[in-house]
Amino acid sequence: MPTIPSDYLERVYAGLLGKNIGIRLGAPVEPAIWTYERIREVYGDITSYIKPYRNFAADDDANGPVYFVRPLLEKVERLRNKEGGWLGSLPQSAVGAGEGNPVAPLAIEPSEVARAWLDYSREGVGMFWWGGYGRSTEHTAYLNLKHGVPAPESGSIARNGKVTAEQIGGQIFIDTWGLVWPSNPEMAAEYAVRAASVSHDGEGLHGARFIAGCIAAAFRETDVEAVVGAGRAMLPADSAYAAVVDAVLRFHAQHPSDWRACQEYLLAEWGYDKWPGLCHIIPNAGVCVLALLYGKGSFARTVEIATMCGWDTDCNAGNVGTIAGVLYGLDALPAHYRAPVNDSIVLSGLPGTLNILDIPTFAKRVAEAGYMLAGEAVPASITEALQRGDGERAIWFDFVLPGSTHGMRVSDPTRFAARHRSGALEFQFERLVKEESGKLFFKPFYRRDDFDDERYNPIFSPIARPGQKVRIEFMLERWEGQSIGVEGYVRDTFTRQDIITTGTIFPQEGEPCRLDFQIPSLDGSFPDEIGLKITSFSGKGKRDSGRLFIRHFSIEGKASYTIDMAKQSVEFGCVTPFSHDGGTWSIESGRLHLMTPVQAASYTGGYRVGDQRITAQVRPIAGDCHMLLVRTQGATRGYWAGFDGPGHVAIYKNDAGFTRLANAEYSWQAGRDYVMALEAIGSSICLSIDGEKVLEIDNDRFDSGMLGCGTLRASRALYGPFTVEEL
Repeated sequence: MPTIPSDYLERVYAGLLGKNIGIRLGAPVEPAIWTYERIREVYGDITSYIKPYRNFAADDDANGPVYFVRPLLEKVERLRNKEGGWLGSLPQSAVGAGEGNPVAPLAIEPSEVARAWLDYSREGVGMFWWGGYGRSTEHTAYLNLKHGVPAPESGSIARNGKVTAEQIGGQIFIDTWGLVWPSNPEMAAEYAVRAASVSHDGEGLHGARFIAGCIAAAFRETDVEAVVGAGRAMLPADSAYAAVVDAVLRFHAQHPSDWRACQEYLLAEWGYDKWPGLCHIIPNAGVCVLALLYGKGSFARTVEIATMCGWDTDCNAGNVGTIAGVLYGLDALPAHYRAPVNDSIVLSGLPGTLNILDIPTFAKRVAEAGYMLAGEAVPASITEALQRGDGERAIWFDFVLPGSTHGMRVSDPTRFAARHRSGALEFQFERLVKEESGKLFFKPFYRRDDFDDERYNPIFSPIARPGQKVRIEFMLERWEGQSIGVEGYVRDTFTRQDIITTGTIFPQEGEPCRLDFQIPSLDGSFPDEIGLKITSFSGKGKRDSGRLFIRHFSIEGKASYTIDMAKQSVEFGCVTPFSHDGGTWSIESGRLHLMTPVQAASYTGGYRVGDQRITAQVRPIAGDCHMLLVRTQGATRGYWAGFDGPGHVAIYKNDAGFTRLANAEYSWQAGRDYVMALEAIGSSICLSIDGEKVLEIDNDRFDSGMLGCGTLRASRALYGPFTVEEL
């Protein structure tokens, strides 16, 4: 029976880092103009990143593995939060660990993954490539789902044709399914196929089987040939995917030292000219096997070769990066590849607060699922960390994983450094003269000017908001100097000014210290840096050098804030700090302006906020539907309430379709401003207008989520300013 390795969490972490290193390395040469020959001519032998991104923008290869595994992670979270814990109610046989097919409560069906597609995608932008129906496999599947074609028919050859169903997406989104089934390639392949069948079929599903099987096998095997063999065993013997794997294996056996000769063989015998569509899975499968074999035990060489081969470079380097990361471990990830990732990636799903991903915390969520699927006890260290903060309810950085930084940054990398050291984050400073300062901080919000490119249009809502509480625990080691002062601070993203939030403390060497402060009201703006500031207070001619060891960094508690639309801007096609789904949104007369011929919504706020209230000034201009939203968990889940038809108000539940829960007469008119408030407290959903309660219902379908505004049909309206209270 498969067992979970003792270093399982670290290997999951290495796999996730490896995936994103590969994506970042391959992305600059992904466009079709970058052929194998051109990459060789321009870059020669690649041994480092070829583009120095300040922050790497979102990528479809990163989006899919995070968002499409969420149905499983949400089931795991519910089990974790059950009274008494999950082990008392979930026997090993309940998930079929190592035997037969999985059953409830942790089984995953294509329909559940399909729901994630509809919940977390913004139609036409972000998440994946929106290349048109019948041209982009993912766009095709999304439109099928949206218009009522169920999964797995949504991705089937019968519905979409063989060419569309067998493009590369069948394998590029499935890495996390391999990570949650360590040492169990059979179950990894089974779950991966269920997920991939939402959009793919035929050879597309074989790619899911192979890559997920290899990832799972990498937890138990010690050499790459055995890993490839385990993935190969997941394939039907008569499939083209099996044939290309076998072809590369044979070529490698005959020419074990010349990867370029192998790629030239693939170009001649298995190239794009022989497989229809824009990005067929079979040629790229050959590259994945080639890179794994010719990488010869080196993580770096594996992702480099995958990139130098051309074709779909970020997809291939990303997939083999996961496999090689798991197989070779954290120590095999070179610093010049790992450091720029800095434990943090951005995504481009619909929920803006889920688009800032802390890799160590996500690794713990994935590992927690792996233990549960295997029927093994989840280590207390993982459970406790996730209960403190899983990135959706709160932020809790413990710096326990080797090399982890949790995305913390310094103000000037030429003067300061932040690196992992002995279970803590080391903030190193050197030769500070009197009144000279430096900062260590976390970014809870990104802006367009933080990026060099747009790629898949990342959008953001702040994951730390005014009213929440910050705690930083640290200790000083002084090398030279007399006095270092430490303060807490936040930076206002509108004014770009630092706001000091604490008095100055002067830590004594070797003594534990703690800063506690509340994120202040920013008058309708948000923080985009939160951290600590150090300043030298030593005498004239003295220099301060040393380091702080950060043991814990947390942001938690209930927020209370306003959104001043005059302090927002249009970035990545959205108005900050919202993410939009449908309609045309802009800023007009200092307010959020919606004009749409169809249903549309705009979302912001924390993803796991329970009791909440949103208040906004609303001016209907055209149309008869103008609403606020609470506890929205995506495009198909949440509560909507407001003006609904001439002379009426209503409350709706959106649960893969809208159900009107209550309505009442209310005389309203276009062109007039109303103060509308929608609150969710416990199971009570209450709508108020101009301070008067007009509707209240009892419904417990959704216990948490984002909030926002929108309409069920054609309309035009102005919204804002907004007040948000987390109750």
